Amino acid sequence: MEKEKFYITTPIYYPSDKLHIGHSYCTVATDTMARYKRLRGYDVMFLTGTDEHGQKLERIANSQGMEPKEYIDNIVAGIKELWETLNISYDKFIRTTDDYHVKAVQKIFKRLYDQGDIYKSSYEGWYCTPCESFFTEHQLVDGKCPDCGREVELVKEESYFFRLSKYQDRILKYMEENTEFLQPNTRQNEMINNFLKPGLEDLAVSRTSFKWGVPVEFDPGHIVYVWIDALSNYITALGYGSEDESLFRKYWPADIHVVGKEIVRFHAIIWPAMLMALNLPLPKKVFGHGWLIINGGKMSKSVGNVVDPNVLVEKYGVDAIRYFLLREVAFGQDGNFNNEALIQRINSDLANDLGNLVSRTVGMIEKYFGGKLPDARTETPFDKDLETLALCTAEKVETAIEKMFFSDALIEIWTLIRRTNKYIDETQPWILCKDEEKRGELANALYHIAESIRIVSILIQPFIPNTPEKIWAQYHMESNLVDWDMAKKWGLLPFELTVKKGEALFPRIDMKKELAELEAAIKSSQSTSVVNQSKEEKKEEKKEAPKKHEAPEYPAEIIIDDFCKVQLKVGEVISSAVVENSKKLLRNVIRIGTEERVVFSGIKEWYTPEEMVGKRVVVAYNLKPRKMMGELSYGMILCADDGNGDLSLLTTEKKDFPSGSEIS
Repeated sequence: MEKEKFYITTPIYYPSDKLHIGHSYCTVATDTMARYKRLRGYDVMFLTGTDEHGQKLERIANSQGMEPKEYIDNIVAGIKELWETLNISYDKFIRTTDDYHVKAVQKIFKRLYDQGDIYKSSYEGWYCTPCESFFTEHQLVDGKCPDCGREVELVKEESYFFRLSKYQDRILKYMEENTEFLQPNTRQNEMINNFLKPGLEDLAVSRTSFKWGVPVEFDPGHIVYVWIDALSNYITALGYGSEDESLFRKYWPADIHVVGKEIVRFHAIIWPAMLMALNLPLPKKVFGHGWLIINGGKMSKSVGNVVDPNVLVEKYGVDAIRYFLLREVAFGQDGNFNNEALIQRINSDLANDLGNLVSRTVGMIEKYFGGKLPDARTETPFDKDLETLALCTAEKVETAIEKMFFSDALIEIWTLIRRTNKYIDETQPWILCKDEEKRGELANALYHIAESIRIVSILIQPFIPNTPEKIWAQYHMESNLVDWDMAKKWGLLPFELTVKKGEALFPRIDMKKELAELEAAIKSSQSTSVVNQSKEEKKEEKKEAPKKHEAPEYPAEIIIDDFCKVQLKVGEVISSAVVENSKKLLRNVIRIGTEERVVFSGIKEWYTPEEMVGKRVVVAYNLKPRKMMGELSYGMILCADDGNGDLSLLTTEKKDFPSGSEIS
């Protein structure tokens, strides 16, 4: 029987001299889905690559006395090394300078021109070279690029245009009829309300002011502009437009395009319009994930707040970093990158929960039974609960991964891990071993723990692929015991299985010492990543700070850019509890979209835990976590203060307003 096909892609990345952890976040998530589908028996094609044309690259290469291709080759080698470091299992890596891609793009451009979907005209507008984007006068912010804040230049040139407006109604109808096409749903609503309904303008798709791009064959003065070139990679990588289109026929349409939210518009509007013009099927789904936020803003090399994944992997190992990226942030939402949260996840989830479970179980089998898994014949009252949870976990994990809810999937797995640790506390092997008559119960308990670990080792494979092999080595598990479907069966470990303790899967970290070292390492990498700043940017940095008033009559004013740094979101309180030894605090668990966060709030005097549960509250989402009562609090619940000591929660007028909604 032929395997079912599955085609998944990341965006093709712009060749930067240093990809940061934000790029890695997208690729690790895509890799997780690809690995999961392979484990389920699918014939998977996982595509990634680099988008290598454009004026910015041409200028940088020329400034260094190099040809663009020569300059880019060195960077691409570094990108491939990073993907190898992060254990990215891509099946194909496309470069838009590859000959087969260039030829296919030329054919696509010519076909669209011949059928009237591309026409020649002229364009005048403001152009941001780093962003490769045009803007109208009213879109500029203080005369600068609205996306990156850099200087723009007025460009007037002859150009070919793609009739994007022609496909507006078809795309709108398609989205309204296919509500799962663009995920999360907030992205689809944004595209419909902000772009499609107001109306689309035709798109400039060629340039004449620089040469580094795919030449238009029938008009050599023009090169194909970025989006027709870049977006076509998803089909040219499969051989579309070549003499051998077998892979294209096999895998297209794509099952999922995984992209950052900043390029959703291109993938959800421009790309479908191109495919409609080519009379090709649309991808089944586009998933626009959020950003990793650091110091209140999106990571950016030019801003100097990037985090080098190589630094993190070198310090903590690739699986620890993969786990943190996938567990800490609900995929689709923005999330904070925080050094303290990273180390806490490693210590709590990986070292304590999983690593200690695996290590202590092997140790007990070695100590009490000479390293051979005992025959389990005497039941304990705690067995059934563990078995039931273990057998239903795989299905829950599958449901979450299929929706790309990677954090939810890991929560389910760690629920089983923590239940297994609780089972150890319930059965108390260290007590049973002292009574010869309890030998059967001891054997049964250790077998149950080991069998639960076997199931866990299967389920964590897509997320942290190196760790399962280390577990299997300690438990001498054969491959037939760790196929994905074997996670849905109990009692497969053979009796007398030999175990042998290995190195700790995730050593504990000294939080205080490590934070200092990590901060230093990250700052060092950030200082080397801020390159090619323009003279204008440097002048901006040196501008004299405004003088302070001795006694301001009003609170200091802020500009809109300052306000936009604060992310406010609607959250639903799903549980609340009084904090012992605190006169003011409630410990609240708040659901924000698909994510759950612990948020401490000093509102005990005004609200009981019972009153809090079910309320929709406004949360300062990107507030730096801080430790309260020995635990990190992720955000702040906003309240109004009447000035007389009375507080009132801020909430939405509609009581059922969706959690995760942004306040704007």
